[in-house]
Amino acid sequence: MMSIKSLQIRQMLNKVPEVTIYFWIIKVLCTTVGETAADYLNETLHFGLTWTSLVMGVLLVVVLFFQLKARKYIPSFYWLAVVLISVVGTLITDNLSDNFGVPLETTTWVFSVMLVLTFTVWYAVEKTLSVHSIVTTRREAFYWLAILFTFALGTAAGDLSAEKFGLGYLTSVFIFAGLIAIITIVHFIVKGRLPAEHKHQPRNAVLIFWLAYILTRPLGASIGDYLSQARADGGLGLGTTATSALFLSTILGLVIYLTLTRKDEIPPESIQADAV
Repeated sequence: MMSIKSLQIRQMLNKVPEVTIYFWIIKVLCTTVGETAADYLNETLHFGLTWTSLVMGVLLVVVLFFQLKARKYIPSFYWLAVVLISVVGTLITDNLSDNFGVPLETTTWVFSVMLVLTFTVWYAVEKTLSVHSIVTTRREAFYWLAILFTFALGTAAGDLSAEKFGLGYLTSVFIFAGLIAIITIVHFIVKGRLPAEHKHQPRNAVLIFWLAYILTRPLGASIGDYLSQARADGGLGLGTTATSALFLSTILGLVIYLTLTRKDEIPPESIQADAV
């Protein structure tokens, strides 16, 4: 087992992609696939929640092993890990809700607290939550743990708004998209008022990133449900098979494009090892 000391000193190139429009497009696609693929395996293929969770959990552990072993950002490893962690995050919430009868209100609050605790410990240990500073295995471990809780939280929050509160899938899409738009507008307003020397990295950038990242999960889940669920349930009735295939093929195309062009790689000179 890797020791704490080795986690601290194992320096790498940054292990996550640059936050570009490609990042957000693939992120939303991954979150949508997380919702539809979990339903496809569980319901369409009749794997059941338990077996689906076991299979996807094992696959996630294997992919994360290779992701953590890599010493730089590799698009195929990184985005496969995101897809799988999206599915697993969905399954965790579904298991708690369907198998154990835990109310969605409870899972939403519990995962919110777990996410806050993860960020608190991460910042206490590393003094940064910036995705431009994922240059050690320990920081990357914190990063993936936070990602897992954002997906579990997003699934619970999305289901809570669309189903428990009865808002419907399409309304939920507009709500979460609107929240992301408000956050983005506030970010650019604040950035526009900063002195020129601080415009490239405003202090609120890390907070804005994580808020948007959290909200894209219920956004993607609501999109997935809206496209795949039957018309009688408020969806378009495309089914989980067609929806999953469409989004997975789009993700694959974008990942191949980014692998060939390297448009989302963070240059070594831009890495901020101690960014806030």
